[in-house]
Amino acid sequence: MNKTYDAIVIGGGIIGTATGYYLAKHKLRVLLLEKDYLTAGSTGRCITGIRQQFSTPTSIQTAMESVRLFQSMETEFEMDIEWKSSGYIFLAHSEDFIDMFKKNISIQKQFGLHVELISAEECKKIVPLMDIDGLLGAAWCSSDGQANPFLVVLGYVKGIRNHGGDVSIGEEVVTIEVKGGRVRSVTTRSGQTYSAPMVLNAAGPCAKEVAGLAGIDLPVEPDRHEALITEGVEYTGIPMLVDYRPDGGYFVQRVTGQIIGCFTPEEKIEGKGTESTLEFMTEMSRRMCRLVPALENVAVLRQWAGSYSMTPDGNPIVGETEVEGFFCSAGMCGHGFMLGPAIGKTLAEYMCNGRWSIPMDEFAYGRSFGEMERMR
Repeated sequence: MNKTYDAIVIGGGIIGTATGYYLAKHKLRVLLLEKDYLTAGSTGRCITGIRQQFSTPTSIQTAMESVRLFQSMETEFEMDIEWKSSGYIFLAHSEDFIDMFKKNISIQKQFGLHVELISAEECKKIVPLMDIDGLLGAAWCSSDGQANPFLVVLGYVKGIRNHGGDVSIGEEVVTIEVKGGRVRSVTTRSGQTYSAPMVLNAAGPCAKEVAGLAGIDLPVEPDRHEALITEGVEYTGIPMLVDYRPDGGYFVQRVTGQIIGCFTPEEKIEGKGTESTLEFMTEMSRRMCRLVPALENVAVLRQWAGSYSMTPDGNPIVGETEVEGFFCSAGMCGHGFMLGPAIGKTLAEYMCNGRWSIPMDEFAYGRSFGEMERMR
């Protein structure tokens, strides 16, 4: 059985569904293939935060465009995606971080982002429950926010179908045919073969393996991160608090009243493991209560683990590969949900028109990897 499409997307997370949606809006006949279930990779395991406070031009512009798209999704999808401009506060407990925030803010403001350096006392006004002992100041952006990743992906998938595209779940790509230097077709484990002049690798933690099917060595390696969410409590508007201390973390109050958060482990745990640990739950709970003591009696409802798909320089890899018609959008380094809508929109435009609406040099496939300052 052979079916022909204009574009095939491999991966049912935020990157694949967003790009598929915008390709379909360009009137391409799209097929999206997901080997497991939608959001099975990193998207369904993220902590919902969406920020614009990055330190390089491409990331800032991409994030700002994503926020604009998130803000319009309720109208675009005709459904609530639980978007809220709840803000992000990056906390500085040392002068080094104050200096870094000043430098980053000067770059961010060049692109019109409303962000400011505020005092510890001003932080207390925004989050009255926060303990500001030792806090010197913070970077605050009120237009940063949060949304529900499951609802966002659902909106994109409905959009793909409404624009004449197909979405097939439980279809694992096992073969990618490359002939004469260009991509020809993909075959799934069920024996289905689908042809298209364009194929997108948006497979998240599995992107390296998918690229290998086309004979490409993609420098993306997943590592494991854990997260937790509490029971719902009265909504007090706690924005995403990012504590850069060695034993800090980051967490936000969801619009449901629940607190969701995680921290980056000191030692990287390579691989796609999803096992949870008691050590993480107790340590994350301690870190949250140190910053917001009122959380002490709030019960942890659930914990889980997922993958950050990392690249050598901490930036995504987006663009066409050396195989003509074979594109990749991978290695989001923990920022896939927040950058996904804009990356999907701009990549779809490039795939259709050959032009980038946002300069993508920092994310370019085939770039030389070097040290790039990155707020992570």
